[in-house]
Amino acid sequence: MRIAIMQPYLFPYVGYFQLIQAVDKFVLFDDVQYIKKGWINRNFILVNGKATMFTVPLQKASQNKLINEIKIADEVNWKEKLLKTVECAYRKADHFDTVFPLLVDIISVREENISKLIYFSLNKILKYLEIHKHLIPSSTIYDNNALKAQHRIINICLKEKALVYLNAIGGKELYDKETFEQHQLKLGFVRPVFRPYTQFSAEFLPGLSIIDVLMHNSPEQVVHFFKEYMLEDVHNVETFH
Repeated sequence: MRIAIMQPYLFPYVGYFQLIQAVDKFVLFDDVQYIKKGWINRNFILVNGKATMFTVPLQKASQNKLINEIKIADEVNWKEKLLKTVECAYRKADHFDTVFPLLVDIISVREENISKLIYFSLNKILKYLEIHKHLIPSSTIYDNNALKAQHRIINICLKEKALVYLNAIGGKELYDKETFEQHQLKLGFVRPVFRPYTQFSAEFLPGLSIIDVLMHNSPEQVVHFFKEYMLEDVHNVETFH
């Protein structure tokens, strides 16, 4: 069994979903420290041909708190403003009529916790795409906060009886292959692949929020994008089979 462990990100880019696609179980690492200016509550969409950031407001967000302790700020009309921005940006997109109601369902849900909102949103998007994956919030099951760094990751893998641990390619320097092998675990990394698709502008802008991908592509095409990642061994740039 393959497993990946990643912080919860809101409407993340296609590479995040490629990591989900590559594994059997995906753990949302929500009981680790919150990181400011990360991707937990913000991302980019295409507005008038430019990558434009949207943000969900948070209440007293601090790196002294765990992600699952962070609440969404009770700001007036932030949901309406965000949905209006998305509507204005994508109302002429090919799949607006099916994707926008999905976003309305996600944004409108009564949820105070950003981690739980992300968990809800990821499951809704995967259901829309008819992708069946097991997502697990780490705060609900593992109880291993005393462990640090890769030892905590290994502990989760062992508890799940995983054979392979996959991480995003950006975390390559954080893990040691030999340490994983001591626990009979293979270590690999998912390198994202960005296949161009038709946006509004002539120049393709990769790496935007999944919102952009969904608006411009059919569910079948989006699923195809998710399957086009590269798997690399930590040292030898080999592909797992």
